[in-house]
Amino acid sequence: MNLSVGMRAAVVSVAIFVAFMLAWHVATQGSGPVAQMDPEYAKLLGLTATQGKSAMPGPLDVGMKLWEHLQQPFYDKGPNDKGVGIQLAYSIARVGLGYLLAVAFAIPIGFLIGMSPLMSRALDPFIQVLKPISPLAWMPLALYTIKDSHLSSIFVIFICSVWPMMINTAFGVAAVRKEWLNVARTLEVGPLRRAFTIILPAAAPTILTGMRISIGIAWLVIVAAEMLVGGTGIGYFVWNEWNNLSITNVITAILLIGLVGMLLDQVLARLTRLVTFPE
Repeated sequence: MNLSVGMRAAVVSVAIFVAFMLAWHVATQGSGPVAQMDPEYAKLLGLTATQGKSAMPGPLDVGMKLWEHLQQPFYDKGPNDKGVGIQLAYSIARVGLGYLLAVAFAIPIGFLIGMSPLMSRALDPFIQVLKPISPLAWMPLALYTIKDSHLSSIFVIFICSVWPMMINTAFGVAAVRKEWLNVARTLEVGPLRRAFTIILPAAAPTILTGMRISIGIAWLVIVAAEMLVGGTGIGYFVWNEWNNLSITNVITAILLIGLVGMLLDQVLARLTRLVTFPE
């Protein structure tokens, strides 16, 4: 029986996952002399089994902790004790606001750059200077001027999301076939109508690719930003659990960050496929 590529890929993925889990489990069991010692003999010597085991939690520990968090994701017992559902909601809300602001700013500017060689040359030096700056480098300035950690985090998300969208939009607009634009001019189609009826559909896949890159960067940056400003968010949760020396909670949060990032990426990937290959 011939399996499809998708089925074979799924089988390989499961095999890799199982192998990783087994390796993780074995690595965290410990192999020191205390771990291999008879429990009763170790007890007579005043030693415990845990002294021979790794301090890193195993997959079963992380799985049980994850299940515990998922049972009560939205509990609120004070500023430093909130469920992961609440923390993720704060992070997603910040990313959503900053990202939407970036969309509203970057795509029109990208259209302007792509449609006008003059504006492309005029704005290029500013883009080349601002683009390489780490988003977190803006955080002190944002905190000083805005004086609000929540809004400062949104501003940082805005900054890191702008450049991939703007550059991809400009590239997609500039790459639209000249024949289509010449026909539109011959038919005396106005610039605004030409932008929406010809350029936007042709450049949409490239624009959405830039949006997909931006959402991934935004989700990366929000975790680091929340570690810096504290208060709420999944990044603050990771830092707070590290301060509490709860490595199991740290690994659980890392897993949730990865899953949410994958979901955000897949939403944009699905939109890109719909635009590129409409059903």
